[in-house]
Amino acid sequence: MRIQKLDENSRKNLLEDLLKRSPNNYGQYEQGVTEILANVKANGDQALFEYTKKFDQADLNAGNIKVTDAEIEEAYALVDRKLVEIIRKSLANIRTYHEKQRQTSWFDSKPDGTILGQKVTALHRVGVYVPGGKAAYPSSVLMNIVPAKVAGVDEIIMVTPPGKDGKVTPTTLVAAKEAGADAIYKVGGAQAIGALAYGTESIPKVDKIVGPGNIYVALAKKAVYGYVSIDAIAGPSEILVIADETANPRFVAADLLSQAEHDELASAILVTTSEELAKKVSDETDKFIKELSRGEIIQKSLDNYGYILVTDTMDEAIETANEIASEHLEIQTKNPFDVMTKIRNAGAIFIGEYASEPLGDYFAGPNHVLPTNGTAKFFSPLSVDDFVKKSSIISYSENALRAIHEDIEAFATAEHLTAHANSIKVRFEK
Repeated sequence: MRIQKLDENSRKNLLEDLLKRSPNNYGQYEQGVTEILANVKANGDQALFEYTKKFDQADLNAGNIKVTDAEIEEAYALVDRKLVEIIRKSLANIRTYHEKQRQTSWFDSKPDGTILGQKVTALHRVGVYVPGGKAAYPSSVLMNIVPAKVAGVDEIIMVTPPGKDGKVTPTTLVAAKEAGADAIYKVGGAQAIGALAYGTESIPKVDKIVGPGNIYVALAKKAVYGYVSIDAIAGPSEILVIADETANPRFVAADLLSQAEHDELASAILVTTSEELAKKVSDETDKFIKELSRGEIIQKSLDNYGYILVTDTMDEAIETANEIASEHLEIQTKNPFDVMTKIRNAGAIFIGEYASEPLGDYFAGPNHVLPTNGTAKFFSPLSVDDFVKKSSIISYSENALRAIHEDIEAFATAEHLTAHANSIKVRFEK
């Protein structure tokens, strides 16, 4: 891995380099996505069948687009029982964590007859997109469906692309059944997002779409925002490790590569105060790449967006981490909790040398759907909050309103909204 001494110029170049990976910079794909969405909106199922044949080489029709109970039973028979049990353990941890995020409605009443409050209501129907293709991610299924179930969503619709045989990956189906998906449809890509946003003969329109996907899925979610709500526009995966001379270089190298293997746009960055650690980590990554099955992808990822940055002080390392606002942030220092208190921007923070990033991906419980591309400065991980909406509650007695009606009328009049003022005034006409 390349080792750089960090200064203002190198920091600026790094931030500009990382932002190139943002889905906002892939305008050349937008026209194609727009055409797909328009076709789905106009032609419904027929457009889905045609695109699935074109992109996935699978034959779909109204009779087989929806996954059946028999297909789910077949999936259970094909998945190793040990893996099913691991999925259940992971699901239990995810559910327990997210149950602590639940919010309740509240009301505050006063003796004068004023009642103010907030009503928390779960969304009615949510769409969950799950990637397909060469890779299957049952962990992503759990992370997207479980918080929706905990929130109390009435109906969870899952979409995922089929293989050429028209079937969905067995582990994906098992995870969806365990997590509580109400219906699963065999369609992926931008066309699946269109189906969820507009509704077709087979797939009902949803209120919100969540879940990661490729650039076409990301741009489609961006385009349908307003017809439905979305979670966020997901970018390539990323990890940043803050480490000092006490860190284990082999651990740090392994953790960096755990994200570099996702794809060639993934980012893996070490920020350290120790030049000696920097060199050892670079050596360890070279050794690991020769051993790992996705070594070629890892190497391209590191060549593109892999960095080891050496700073003079820990405060400078922390400042850099806050500027990058990484999806995953590991802290492997002598006093990791002290460093953690100074972190403002990160999707998920892993503290100590035994809290490696894959722990969060699969098992610990916090959600692994996280803000990317610097959006951790203003976005949060997927949570129960994403599946509820809030309504304000206002109730006033006659006496409570009488005490303030002239103030409201004056305020409305100052804004030249006389009908507003009149709506209050008529209630106290002599």
